Amino acid sequence: MRFLFVHQNFPGQFKHVAAALAARGHEVHALGVNKPAEPVPGVRHALYREPAVPPMDVTTPMAAAMAELYSKVARGEAAARAMLAVQKSGFEPDVVVIHPGWGEAMFAKDIFPHARLITHAEYFYGGKDGDIAFDPEFSKPSIGGMQRVRIKNTHLLHALNACDAALTPTQYQKAQHPGWALDKIRVIHEGIDTRRFKPDANASVQLKSAGLTLRPGDEIITFAVRQLEPYRGYHIFMRALPLLQKLRPNARVIIVGGDGNSYGAAPPAGKTWKDIFLSEVAAQLDMSRIHFVGRVPHAVLTQLMQVSAVHVYLTYPFVLSWSMLEAMSIGCLIVASDTAPVREVIEHGRNGLLTDFFDVEKLAHATADALARREELAPLRAAARETIVKGYDLHDYCLPATLALMEEGWA
Repeated sequence: MRFLFVHQNFPGQFKHVAAALAARGHEVHALGVNKPAEPVPGVRHALYREPAVPPMDVTTPMAAAMAELYSKVARGEAAARAMLAVQKSGFEPDVVVIHPGWGEAMFAKDIFPHARLITHAEYFYGGKDGDIAFDPEFSKPSIGGMQRVRIKNTHLLHALNACDAALTPTQYQKAQHPGWALDKIRVIHEGIDTRRFKPDANASVQLKSAGLTLRPGDEIITFAVRQLEPYRGYHIFMRALPLLQKLRPNARVIIVGGDGNSYGAAPPAGKTWKDIFLSEVAAQLDMSRIHFVGRVPHAVLTQLMQVSAVHVYLTYPFVLSWSMLEAMSIGCLIVASDTAPVREVIEHGRNGLLTDFFDVEKLAHATADALARREELAPLRAAARETIVKGYDLHDYCLPATLALMEEGWA
């Protein structure tokens, strides 16, 4: 069979399945805006240009939403031109697999009407128990807000309508989509490599700036996100630190994440969410025991989780981070937000501990209590890893299920 993958940052979620299809003898091509950090074995990769979007008047919220829609249509057009070039080269795919989040799927069926189109239905905005207006500090329900959400979903609706099948990582993410599309959507997680993400009693991490070497057994609290921003609970975590340090004065806090903004409202011009919420509590903190390490290589993040005594994960009702599942696979003792995507994986008191997203004091007490009861709570670590091994393992479940979807209907 012939497969074409389209992802603006290929391979993204398609890394393992694209390589596996090529290894099984299929002809696999891919399109993306950026050159992969490492080539995917057996996959022929081509680039297309990110479209230049002309300046638009975005002085009103609705105008800003329309400008965002324009960028999605422009990217869909750019991807369509790249698909036409692939077609003119003589490659006619049997299956086209696209992440539609940036607009790339909008015109795919016009180019390849006879190919089976599979999309990655990562998220749909405005669903029940979703992220919109979840945090009143940053967003409140309004007619204008819902109008912007409808525009924000436009390109996703086109993808859902055009696709023959879609896959999404969790039941929560599936449930956010409109009812008429649910029969198209399969729940298959991208998979966690439990052979790689596993406990290591001999792990160590050097914090050169502090002259420290961290090892399992140390009183280490980890908090790791792509960007330090409200969607991933950074503001809540920072506000919990003054009390947490009073309760556990010997603990060290390792904070992983960039200064940018991936989701939700952007910070005021010239500022970062990191600095805004740090400055809010800095006078109450012992900063010698709090370490901001920025974004780190995945191998270093894995080692940090392997030495972690308690790993804190907070999120709005939104896309569930791979990092939480990797932490569970490593056997971390996890204190997490009691939000819908987390509850799908963590059962309070069995394989982790849950706390109200907004309750700063409860988060501090739950984390301090987990540190104090580390030995007693060791069974939660084992249960966390077992959850991932049995339900989210890349090699034994997720990849085979994804391959079955890709090859479905073809002998």
